[in-house]
Amino acid sequence: MPDRKLWSYREIAAHIGVQVETVRSYRKHELLPPPDHVESGKPYWHADTIRAWAARRPGNRSRRARED
Repeated sequence: MPDRKLWSYREIAAHIGVQVETVRSYRKHELLPPPDHVESGKPYWHADTIRAWAARRPGNRSRRARED
């Protein structure tokens, strides 16, 4: 079953272990996928969108550890 819960910058940052400003920078530099939803000018992503992105993003420490 898909996880359609919406995540803000804060939830994304907690999931990947970085600061909120780092996630904002990722979006500014188009390193995040496009938001799944925008409300009152604030972007949100489905949890599944971010989990998939995080699993394949460059520098993903957990993925690298599994490959070693």
